[in-house]
Amino acid sequence: MSLAESHAGDGRVRDGSPGRGRPRSEAVERSIIEGVMRLLEEGVPLSELSIERVARTAGVGKATIYRRWSGKEALFVDVLRAAEPPDPVLPGTSMRDDLVVLMEAARRRGLLNRPSAILHNVIAQMKSSPKIWDAYHADVVAPRRRVLAEVLRRGRDNGELRADVDIDLAGDLVFGPMLVRTVMRPDASLPENLAENIVDTVLEGLRPSAK
Repeated sequence: MSLAESHAGDGRVRDGSPGRGRPRSEAVERSIIEGVMRLLEEGVPLSELSIERVARTAGVGKATIYRRWSGKEALFVDVLRAAEPPDPVLPGTSMRDDLVVLMEAARRRGLLNRPSAILHNVIAQMKSSPKIWDAYHADVVAPRRRVLAEVLRRGRDNGELRADVDIDLAGDLVFGPMLVRTVMRPDASLPENLAENIVDTVLEGLRPSAK
């Protein structure tokens, strides 16, 4: 799958507002996103990646980019999203099953990002740019946290979690170990059963006690 394929064709600009009535071209969007990646591969820092420079590299006009993204912050976030696997579809069979799927997706992102010096460099630069970091958090991190919270909330409502469990804290407890393994410990192993082990270990302490 190309960098842009997983996000092309939805007819909306990257800030979530409706498109402006002109059909989106998957090929054009792909060329823009891959143009950004080429510049990053050449070592151009994010601070020097203007819309004009991206347009020149991709062989399009600036207006073509602005029809698809509200600005370079939204474009950079979409480049990172396109470089990752799409977020998973949850089975909905149980809270435990949904959590395993979410953690497995995080594990796979970790495996993908580890050999990518470009992505590591971009993420490091992104954290020093408040606008880009805020856009990434709003468009990528926050939606994933909302999905995680909703899964846990359903589990609490149907008795899979204790009624007194703090949902936000429970989300950190579930996702924290995977975050440590994939981000803070690049030398740590990411075995295939890691998602299940994390979820089952955490849930052991959060389930209602047997009466």
